Amino acid sequence: MKTVSLAIALILAAGAALAQSRPSTTNMTCRAANAMVQSRGAVVLSTGRDLYDRYVRGQEYCGPGEAARATFVPSADNPRCFIGFRCVAPSYDMR
Repeated sequence: MKTVSLAIALILAAGAALAQSRPSTTNMTCRAANAMVQSRGAVVLSTGRDLYDRYVRGQEYCGPGEAARATFVPSADNPRCFIGFRCVAPSYDMR
């Protein structure tokens, strides 16, 4: 019985860890959001309700065939904050 109780407790703890929310740019200053990307190299950040993406410091964090594109997101103090870059697959209509 102890083994089953322990297993259930571990499963619940793992589920709670997965349910934790990611940092939101709308709760940070522009400088803080940009600093987080710069210090970590790559990070997944929320930019609004049910919106999130992976932001990177530069091209070296993109996969083969991807390009780093400058990205602007809303922050607590700037509606168009330069956060860093997003890795995107090239397409014919990119300008």
